[in-house]
Amino acid sequence: MTDYPITSWLPITRDEMFKRGWEEVDVVIISGDAYVDHPAFGSALIARVIEAAGYKVAIVPQPNWRDDLRDFRKFGKPRLCFAVSAGNMDSMVNHYTANKRLRSDDAYTPGGAAGFRPDYATVIYTKALKKLYPDVPVIIGGIEASMRRLAHYDYWSDSLKPSILIDSGADMLVYGMAEKGIIEVLQGIEKQRDIVWLTSIPQTAFLTEETAVNVMMQETPSLELPSFEQCVRNKRDFAAAFRSIETESNKVIAKRLVQRTGNKAVIVNPPYPTMTTAEVDAAYDLPYTRLPHPKYNKRGAIPAYEMIRHSVNIHRGCFGGCSFCTLAMHQGKFIASRTEKSVLAEVEAITRMPDFKGYVTDLGAPSANMYRMQGFDLNICAKCSRPSCIFPKVCNNLNISHKPLTDLYRKAAEMKNVKKVNIGSGVRYDMLVGRSKEEDKRFGLTDYTRQLVKYHVSGRLKVAPEHTSENVLKIMRKPSFALFYDFRKVFENINQSEGLKQQLIPYFISSHPGSRLTDMADLAVQTKEMGFQLEQVQDFTPTPMTLSSVIYWTGIHPFTGETVYTARSKEEKLEQRQFFFWYKPENKDAIRRTLSKLGENQLADKLLGKAVNKPQFKKRKI
Repeated sequence: MTDYPITSWLPITRDEMFKRGWEEVDVVIISGDAYVDHPAFGSALIARVIEAAGYKVAIVPQPNWRDDLRDFRKFGKPRLCFAVSAGNMDSMVNHYTANKRLRSDDAYTPGGAAGFRPDYATVIYTKALKKLYPDVPVIIGGIEASMRRLAHYDYWSDSLKPSILIDSGADMLVYGMAEKGIIEVLQGIEKQRDIVWLTSIPQTAFLTEETAVNVMMQETPSLELPSFEQCVRNKRDFAAAFRSIETESNKVIAKRLVQRTGNKAVIVNPPYPTMTTAEVDAAYDLPYTRLPHPKYNKRGAIPAYEMIRHSVNIHRGCFGGCSFCTLAMHQGKFIASRTEKSVLAEVEAITRMPDFKGYVTDLGAPSANMYRMQGFDLNICAKCSRPSCIFPKVCNNLNISHKPLTDLYRKAAEMKNVKKVNIGSGVRYDMLVGRSKEEDKRFGLTDYTRQLVKYHVSGRLKVAPEHTSENVLKIMRKPSFALFYDFRKVFENINQSEGLKQQLIPYFISSHPGSRLTDMADLAVQTKEMGFQLEQVQDFTPTPMTLSSVIYWTGIHPFTGETVYTARSKEEKLEQRQFFFWYKPENKDAIRRTLSKLGENQLADKLLGKAVNKPQFKKRKI
């Protein structure tokens, strides 16, 4: 490890606070994750941003909620507020598989140990704080709070839940990437002293009395959603509410959203403009140790940290708009990129780590290849509310130049002590193939692809076609599977010409809305014919506030009003999943029986080979 003094990390104990010469702190962050002082961990990044703004901040990682709540009292009453996050993942996604089975591990805990955070962590933590310190403001954030800011479907209880503000009792919610919001909230608390007056801060949500709704709606352009009670009574109202939420979230200039719940109303202010390059750089250039807190040294490695310790995040946001993904609703669809200088400075910092062996594991982001991409004419973007800039086809106004990214890869790979830069994030191949020769040259697509495959693949390149069915892909907002064929051919040609033996690793999802058993059988047949025995697969998990989860719950596509079939029972989901593993002997008979019932014997023969009729023997009379 390193010889950093303990004060290099933000304090997680009173002794560490005193070593900094502090008698109290301004903000106490409660986090569901272990404390890793690295910008890939949201609580650490927010804590460093708060520190850089001149505030004294402490972190309580993974507090014990089962005892007398002593962890929550560790720093006493903060001067300004508590800030609560469930961690880098929704706590329910963290805890349970797609079949609602309890996981036996937790990637954000030392040793991968499970059981160090509660279900619905944001709610549990906030209630504990409100019990102990009823007069201290509690601000919630992180992906769990962000994606539950309004009425949402909760897969684990199989029910609609109101805004997390209702269940938690928090005073305010900062959604999305919260650097700007949390600082403005802290400044507001310091100035106003009473958080109830902070009603106009962008990218925040709060509760107000129903009687004040009309006044709130007159203050700024607003859109009233169907109430929580309406959404519970009528699934079409819930679908309509989601349609409005997603549409507004994809606008440059959005409206304030209002949703009545009982005698309260949830007010969601529009987001900040996309962060500038300078703002993103500022967040990542702070003095992180890039290491877990020393208290964990004897408890084992933190798996999530092990995955990213030698990687760099180069941008935020994603304009893919995939139906099942939380990224656009949380980070936004517009890309906020770091400068080349900032990225390379972080690579240089990695090369100084004692355990660095010369291999950078990723220069990535939500999608590997969206760095510095935006519209040619931003005025057109300002009028657009498309959820995806590349589905159903790449927008003509989108600059998909890969030249800056290719240059960044080359410069990083040429740095002292760097043997190789691998790209671990998933690549959006639909921007790389199917383009005209003019576009290919203009945007440097072939040059990028060759650079990627020749120099930056650690034996396996991850891509995510997700399905083979055109109908399912349309619901997913993913491109035609034909483009995967095209990209695979390019990938193999480059490998052959360069004398490489690398693998393309495709990701697929079963039981997604729209997917039927015949679609899964076709997926199995097509991937078999391409020589794949699938490894990177998952059963669809409906996560809060995504299009796919709304379709799953309602059976309705919010944007078309059409009824959509969805596998909902455990049995239906397992039937679909088994097609991924058609090659396992224990699955073959069940798959053949399933396809026979569907009248798809030809598909069964394609997948499993011709059925062998076993000879029938008559019993002999004795």
